[in-house]
Amino acid sequence: MRRKVLITMASLAAAMLVSACGKQENNTASAPAAASDAQASAAAAGKGPMGVAFVYIGNPGDAGWTYAHEQGARAVEAKFGDKVSVTRVENVPEGADSERVFRDLASKGNKLIFGTSFGYMDSMVKTAADFPDVTFEHATGFKTAPNLGTYDVRTYEGAHLAGVVGGHVTKTNVIGYVASVPIPEVIRNIDAFTIAAREVNPKVKVKVVWINSWFDPGKERQAAESLVGQGADVLMQNVDSAVVMQVAEEKKIHAFGWDSDMSKFGPNAHLASAAIDWSKYYVRTVEEVMQGSWKNTPVWGGIKEDEINLVAINDKAVPEAVRKAVTARHDAIRDGKYDPFTGPIKGQDGKEIVPAGKTLNDDEKHQINWFVEGVEGSLPKQ
Repeated sequence: MRRKVLITMASLAAAMLVSACGKQENNTASAPAAASDAQASAAAAGKGPMGVAFVYIGNPGDAGWTYAHEQGARAVEAKFGDKVSVTRVENVPEGADSERVFRDLASKGNKLIFGTSFGYMDSMVKTAADFPDVTFEHATGFKTAPNLGTYDVRTYEGAHLAGVVGGHVTKTNVIGYVASVPIPEVIRNIDAFTIAAREVNPKVKVKVVWINSWFDPGKERQAAESLVGQGADVLMQNVDSAVVMQVAEEKKIHAFGWDSDMSKFGPNAHLASAAIDWSKYYVRTVEEVMQGSWKNTPVWGGIKEDEINLVAINDKAVPEAVRKAVTARHDAIRDGKYDPFTGPIKGQDGKEIVPAGKTLNDDEKHQINWFVEGVEGSLPKQ
């Protein structure tokens, strides 16, 4: 029978406290620890399913980032069945606190641990050094070790396709962008979206409001409503919940979903969603660890690998000609005939930052810390 273990930060802390006090109590807080102990015993005996763990910044109910990762975790269970025992730990904050979670999972016999948020990076590096027989995979990071790899999706490609639609659909020529944390990943997405929107409509302005959090529905709502008040009739987001879509539905304007299909949260407002498919990568990585062929080579998949796409395009709101334009741009990116970061590209101040004929390489894309022409907003100091 396939085993599933779900741990929240609260239950993990409770389980640790019970263990430290030398007590055993029959309650839900101690249940995850018991399940992990059984997994550890099986691993020590060299039998039983391989332990695979996912550490989440939020919970799958966010309908966005964590939801997309959870679909990948379920794909692993569907593919490998009784050969794996999958553990999830939800609502794990970034920073030093996450180190306790990674250490606990490694000590309990998990052989492969995925950390699904950028801010887990240093905690994973430290933990990996102390557990050389455990394989660690960090989403969106850039630090590696012999047993620590990194993986990411070219979300900027999905954002770019959304920009093609947004530039065509807006009537006020103002698009609002609810942004999370000012790191290159997010800045790159804003730029790629803006480049596409202004390619089809040079009058477009993309106004950015930062909430400095990946998941904060209250701030997401405030930011979205503020942008609507500034004239935006289309909203884009790089945050984890579906609140931006819900605001668009309430205000009778349009919006894009992010990380997963968010059409159900705003059937009328929804234009399309830039959705990530982690399942192929997760299944492949589990298989490599099982076979002993895993390598710590950084992976950055995109449209070519079918890991990001613009899905659930609203036929009623997006004209056929625009849908065809999206398909053409998608195919050009897939075939290596187009890259959003090919010059000439002007910066926010109107000065050229990427000359004609030059395409930024991946290292340069990972270091983007500037806005392109057409973006209104500033980059917060970190």
